Amino acid sequence: MLKIDNLSYSFPQKDLYNKISFTLEEGQHCAFIGTSGSGKSTLIDIIMDPERYMFDGKLEIDPNCRIGYVSQFSQLDKTKETTVFEYIGEEFIKLQNEMTSICTEMETSSDIDILLEKYQQTLDAFDAIGGDDFESNINKKLNLANLIKHKDLMISELSGGEFKLVQVIKEMLTSPNLMIMDEPDVFLDFENLNSLKNLINSHKGILLIITHNRYLLNHCFNKILHLENMELQEFDGRYIDYNFSLLQTKIELQELAVADNEEIERNEILINKLRFIATNNADAAKGKSLKARVKIQERLEERRIKAPFVDIKQPNISLASDNKIEGTIALKVNDYSVAFDEVLLENVNFEIKSTDKVALIGSNGTGKTTLLREIFKNNHDSIEINDDVEVAYLSQMQGDVLNESNTILEEFLDVGFETTGQVRSYISNYGFDEEVMNQKIEFLSGGEKNILQLAKVSASKANMLLLDEPTSHLDIYSQIALETAIENYKGAILMISHDYYSIINCMDYVLIIEDKAIRKMSMRKFRKMIYANHFDKDYLEIEQKKKSVEIKIALALKDTDFERAKILSEELESLIKLL
Repeated sequence: MLKIDNLSYSFPQKDLYNKISFTLEEGQHCAFIGTSGSGKSTLIDIIMDPERYMFDGKLEIDPNCRIGYVSQFSQLDKTKETTVFEYIGEEFIKLQNEMTSICTEMETSSDIDILLEKYQQTLDAFDAIGGDDFESNINKKLNLANLIKHKDLMISELSGGEFKLVQVIKEMLTSPNLMIMDEPDVFLDFENLNSLKNLINSHKGILLIITHNRYLLNHCFNKILHLENMELQEFDGRYIDYNFSLLQTKIELQELAVADNEEIERNEILINKLRFIATNNADAAKGKSLKARVKIQERLEERRIKAPFVDIKQPNISLASDNKIEGTIALKVNDYSVAFDEVLLENVNFEIKSTDKVALIGSNGTGKTTLLREIFKNNHDSIEINDDVEVAYLSQMQGDVLNESNTILEEFLDVGFETTGQVRSYISNYGFDEEVMNQKIEFLSGGEKNILQLAKVSASKANMLLLDEPTSHLDIYSQIALETAIENYKGAILMISHDYYSIINCMDYVLIIEDKAIRKMSMRKFRKMIYANHFDKDYLEIEQKKKSVEIKIALALKDTDFERAKILSEELESLIKLL
């Protein structure tokens, strides 16, 4: 259905792909992964509109292939006066109306043949997208996504997460041969994420989905495309098996690399000895030996292990805090209420201690972001922040924190860095190379913008962080780096998140919004709730053990203890089988 062969493409300041190749065929549900800024969305754009791009290589799409597309940045149109059912069925209803109109024309027209041909063309288009059963199919999809109760609601009344699901249903309903989605999971609450999983798994056509969501990756796909360091790797199978295969490759390659390095070092010593002798003695034989050894060294350097999918740049996220206020209350919220068209939160009360790490959870549209912004502004009578607390804020609307017309360099000079060298040194820890320092922030990927926000938050050295969906758009390596940074942070954190893994891995407890109120929930109860709705028994415990073994393997590799790494990988494999 889709074939890419030896495709290369570059921006003026950045090479994206070096002769990448892959195919997509019937029955494949493919996850498209890779670090932030590696060029995943750009490749989707090339597939969608190849005429816009000057690339080397071949891109072949079956001429009869119908493509459905759900964008990363779709916005809910609050002015659109149409019901959910009408919005989803728009293409079908339009064709139905055309056929009705043609039939009406036939009653008075003398040129029936042209109208019959026009009617047949419209009917063929209607049949091609499964028009006969479209009303029944809409109901089935809405049921699958747990949205049937919203069928007759106006589209403007939906939450952002519900609208995203409606868009997915609308595109799936026309039975595209290839369905492409760019991070459809971003900002979805737990229930909507589960609905998206159901929609993905029920789809009969080919899927190509950019996602970093660990829940979807572990439960939805039978093929992985991994774009990294300008190269692309195909893997037929589950993400969890691909990840294990990658780890085994890393162990093998690092063991070989150590052996190669030892041989290169031994050869370098011989070259230096021969060079010294050749310099001090006019000995032709020694000169020939030196040349031979230099050629051997060049061959060793050429064959030195290169592993673009093992050598993955991980940001070194660090959340710094200057002012420690242990043992005190950092934040109090007393009788807080908020309403727009209707009441969102009413008589809310809670407090957060100076070292608490707290997840704020709830369905889309329940007022989480509004509350976080109010705390940050700190001008509401119901919100009291300790005088010794300095607050930093990360927004899901990245333009709230970042000036997108700035370059990366300008952004950090504006917040107090004094020299270009200071900014360069600081930003390099977060994975930004020197060549992108003068790149405008608006041209960064969503994940890169969030990493930049985290860098800016950390530079403030605040002792209370308000994080609104910090893992959104982040690749998995960055998500894990952020979890480690949160665990090591010495201050208080209030974090809005729909990411099970981040909450379970590094939060102390949960504040859950239900029925316009907020109640405190222990991690034990949160786990139980998540299990009841989304996971098999012991799933997350096995995930935790898996993560622990992976950390031990990383430490063994750091110590070049390859035997231990291999033994641990066998333990890891047995855990993966349980998943």
